[in-house]
Amino acid sequence: MSRPAKLTEIEVEQKLGELPAWELRSGRLHREFTFTNFVMAFGFMAQVALIAEKMDHHPEWSNVYNRVVIELQTHDAGGLTELDFELAAAASGLAQSSLMRD
Repeated sequence: MSRPAKLTEIEVEQKLGELPAWELRSGRLHREFTFTNFVMAFGFMAQVALIAEKMDHHPEWSNVYNRVVIELQTHDAGGLTELDFELAAAASGLAQSSLMRD
């Protein structure tokens, strides 16, 4: 399976506009999710993990109690690719269906 190519800066900016609440930090897609409790946060991570495994594209993330921080970058491409935006969109969709805090 071939891996996607690194996106140009223009492509990244266009795609970023389609992902509310995500931002660029140090060349990575970054978002913080806050849930009602630890169980909801951990459940969200488990769901994202299943999608990431199917995509063979794994996030850098952390969890402290009800907060999950996700950073995405395609290391073997040396930047952001379609995979990063696909996983970000999937995570956002899962978060909307979970009990998130505003």
